[in-house]
Amino acid sequence: MADPSREEIIRNNPIGKGLDAFRNSLDSVCSDLGVPSSVSVLDQICNDDLQKLALRLVLALQNHPASLLLPSITRRGTLFGDLAKYNLAIDSHDADIERIIPLLKAVLSKESDEVIWDRVYAAVTEPTPPPQALPFLDQTRRVRNMSSLANSSEYRKDTDSVLKEELRPLYAGVPYFYETFFGGVPGLDVAAAGVFAKCKEGNDPLYSEDGGWCSWPERAGEADVLDWFSALVERFLRFAECDLTDRRLVQLPRQNVDGSKAKRTLDIGFGRPDTEGAKTHWTQILVPGELKSNPSDDKPSAAWQDVGRYAREVFAAQDTRRFVLGFTLCGSIMRLWEFDRVGGIGSSPFDINKEGLKFVSVVLGYLWIDEQQLGFDPTILESNGERFVQIKRYGRIERLIIDERIKRSPCVAGRATTCWKAHREGDESPLVIKDSWQYPEREEEGDLLREATERGVVNVAQYYYHETVYVDGRVDDTRDNIRKGLDVTMADNYKQDSSIPPSNTALSRSSTKKERSTSTAEKKRSSSSTNLPPPKRPCFSSPTKAQPIPNRVHRRVIVSDYGKLIYKASSRVALLAALEACIEGHQSLVNRVGLLQCDISPNNLIVDEGDGNRPLRAFLIDLDLAIKEQREGCSGALGKTGTRAFMAIGVLLDEKHSFMHDLESFFWVLFWICIHYDGPGKEIGPTEFESWNYESDRKLATLKSGTIHDEGDFLRTLEENFTPYYKPLIPHVNHLRRKIFPGGRRWRKEDLKLYADVKDILREAQRDTKVSGIGAARGAKCG
Repeated sequence: MADPSREEIIRNNPIGKGLDAFRNSLDSVCSDLGVPSSVSVLDQICNDDLQKLALRLVLALQNHPASLLLPSITRRGTLFGDLAKYNLAIDSHDADIERIIPLLKAVLSKESDEVIWDRVYAAVTEPTPPPQALPFLDQTRRVRNMSSLANSSEYRKDTDSVLKEELRPLYAGVPYFYETFFGGVPGLDVAAAGVFAKCKEGNDPLYSEDGGWCSWPERAGEADVLDWFSALVERFLRFAECDLTDRRLVQLPRQNVDGSKAKRTLDIGFGRPDTEGAKTHWTQILVPGELKSNPSDDKPSAAWQDVGRYAREVFAAQDTRRFVLGFTLCGSIMRLWEFDRVGGIGSSPFDINKEGLKFVSVVLGYLWIDEQQLGFDPTILESNGERFVQIKRYGRIERLIIDERIKRSPCVAGRATTCWKAHREGDESPLVIKDSWQYPEREEEGDLLREATERGVVNVAQYYYHETVYVDGRVDDTRDNIRKGLDVTMADNYKQDSSIPPSNTALSRSSTKKERSTSTAEKKRSSSSTNLPPPKRPCFSSPTKAQPIPNRVHRRVIVSDYGKLIYKASSRVALLAALEACIEGHQSLVNRVGLLQCDISPNNLIVDEGDGNRPLRAFLIDLDLAIKEQREGCSGALGKTGTRAFMAIGVLLDEKHSFMHDLESFFWVLFWICIHYDGPGKEIGPTEFESWNYESDRKLATLKSGTIHDEGDFLRTLEENFTPYYKPLIPHVNHLRRKIFPGGRRWRKEDLKLYADVKDILREAQRDTKVSGIGAARGAKCG
């Protein structure tokens, strides 16, 4: 007698009320969370609760008689064994929890027995080959910072909100601040005590214990305080018998400081002397300060953010600055500040008229402190007018001569990437040195680049060397090296959850302990299309663990490829060829290493047009934010930055990152270049699209969706906004829009064929005579 078919087993063993107890358990979960009980709640609860539901359902199915009769997916044994293995995988966090959602929905919706058991088989069937756990970090929430702005005028009305988000939180009232940053200045305490004693001498002393500084202007107006401060500093130096030649008090309340993209002044500070006949430049400012006449301005929205804005200018202008010291003086209330790559911390406030000795110590400290104590990087050395770094590679010391600065991210908190063109001493072959500040939870970019090079990835910067930077024999990080272990949890304004950067999306979401997994591109896919990754799951549960205090580690990566930014390509054809090559590099990175670059922007796409003897080549750089295609869990890093104008719509809406999102970012890069440049590297300045830098994630996603939705509207946008140089690309950019946004909508399924389709469109554009003919002639003139 033939074995009964699957259909017969299901028909003869109805589920009936066998899953009612499980359905009731959902009501309990929803009640605990305070949300309505419905199938839709599966898209809202966090993965911990989803895992519990999954375990209960699989156990209920195992207990049903049909599981002992239905055949196994392996054709050996029964479905009971498959469910047992799947249950173990769920319990140990080795299963893709998303695979059970269709089954959960079918059970909760009381679908037919045939549908439910079909969903059971789908859930326990692993992709081919089975996914392996890949030790990499999941994507983390985006945090806007000043580095994420593209072609911005940087007017304060626009940037203030971004800087506020970047610096949040500013911890004030951190104990032992003075001792940490001034305690290492040789002889400071003794000298300050001597100067302060002289300030109290005579019949007309500068300072009295009863009234404080005798010449202090009562109304504390800016001009009066500046005059008073300047005169007092001169007296301090005279009392200290110190003739400084490399430091001075800087007062520029009504004069713009050179070196800013927008106009910026500086109330007060300490800096290097001016070159005769030249205006003060931000490269000269060592310690920025901010004056306010009212003590009530000693708060985040006033003096604190102002001095943070000045610190940002100092960081941007000085490419070896690890941290910046500063101060605020609101009325007679002084506060000392330190800014680094996780934000800013401040001392407790003190009244300079009541703590005169401390005021003298601070002023002399800022004048005498050495450059390393001011925050300059001691691993960037100088000799005979040349700057260099030394590395130990393959057991040998190499000196790398720095030729020029390529890039300095204009931010305070963040990765703060700095790149220099360099060469090895005795070898003129170009190298690129990249310094950045990474969350220690993230895998090192140098390891990823080395892996990519070893696996033969094409069109990605080639690995040369990497290291974690050490200063004074210790890892150079913000928490233990720069801040010397200062405990910000003791700050006056510390809140347990304040270390988490705020999301600027319309929906407030919590990080989940487990995120969805997708099959890595290094493994065989069952087809060229898979389902759209759903949004990251919000968690209504209260967090059970205090969030860690953020820390960043100073990393150095060196690559052996050098070129220019893609928007400087000498012709339209060169630009399109470079874009095609970078997409090829992205595909190679996905296929060979399983990595998504995740930060496609014009600054990360490089072209090397050779010297006439070599063909054009282009390549991707920057794997700081790269993630493995299959990944489990969140990195623990508190925020992720990126260039917002080029982010895919789905990424802005918190979808889990896919290669499809990066391909969409390539589209936005081309769109942006054609609007903001009228020839190779010829930026036209801010446009109406500058607002994309400052909108909330959800608003920006809506703007982008509206831009590409209707073909007629899109073409009109291109006609009105593409520069004359790039107007010949309009039909090809529209062709890309059709392919990347089918039907004027966001993609719903992953499709590996999109790589080939996009590259074909770019090749077709290169063959267009309107692009190549006029473009080649103009490109030759511009080159």
